Amino acid sequence: MDTSTSVTNSSSPQISHFILMGLPGIHEWQHWLSVPLALLYLLALGANLLIMITIQCEPTLHEPMYNFLGILAVVDIGLATTVMPKILAIFWFDAKAINLPECFAQIYAIHSFLCMESGIFLCMAVDRYVAISHPLRYPSIVTDIFVVKATGFMVLRNGLLTIPVPVLAAQRHYCSRNKIEHCLCSNLGVISLACDDITVNKFYQLVLAWILVGSDMALVFSSYALILSSVLKLSSTETMSKALSTCTSHLILILFFYSAIIVLSVTHLAEKKIPLIPVLLNVLHNVIPPALNPMVYALRMQELRLGFQRLLRLGEDIATK
Repeated sequence: MDTSTSVTNSSSPQISHFILMGLPGIHEWQHWLSVPLALLYLLALGANLLIMITIQCEPTLHEPMYNFLGILAVVDIGLATTVMPKILAIFWFDAKAINLPECFAQIYAIHSFLCMESGIFLCMAVDRYVAISHPLRYPSIVTDIFVVKATGFMVLRNGLLTIPVPVLAAQRHYCSRNKIEHCLCSNLGVISLACDDITVNKFYQLVLAWILVGSDMALVFSSYALILSSVLKLSSTETMSKALSTCTSHLILILFFYSAIIVLSVTHLAEKKIPLIPVLLNVLHNVIPPALNPMVYALRMQELRLGFQRLLRLGEDIATK
């Protein structure tokens, strides 16, 4: 960028808000998608709240594995609530304007919750590895203190390392364009409107992805490779089947979560040719996992299903009195 252009950009007035245009190419009928998105959001809220209440009220579920599941439910609610109310407001009330601080806050929340979800999946993988590979030492290693420390570390790690993303975005100068072809404040979508250089922003986004999500993904799949190795060494077929059944629900959701991130990253390369696909996938990735996670756990984990049934029977007994 030459000197005259830089001077012009720096002297131009800063815009006061962004306009979230919605889904590229289908602005006229995108409101029809609000119904399935709203249903997914309600499912995510209801199912995750049910899991949290069940784990809290059922003494048999007061174990590290279920504690991590309860924390994942909190993260899922936070992730979905960060984006869905604004998306539905755009579709239903044409409320497309969003001020800069609110937009940067949404960028921070999205990055924090996504990284937190990745971190909790790692904690759950470690929990299953210790339970299956070192069952006799499991009660002394994975304790309630371990759960608190692991969760606290993930909160600090993700909360601190994602701060530079919105801070760097806020330091850019937005002097002319303010229309974002998206339903939410995507970091790359926002900084693409800046009038000055965004190399540092893109570099930190890439580093963050490799350091947090990339390392989590590598450690998660390494843990499950070790788990599979340990399971294959088991002599009892029944024990092997039970161990695999316990891990299957975790692995299904982990594969979906990381596969969606990889697909989303790849589709960004084709954004100029087909802009709708990465935007739609980005929106779905913020609402489908929160809705899917509790459903998979409810179907795959017998203890949790029994907890649901006891909770529902307790509710019916209270209602009939």
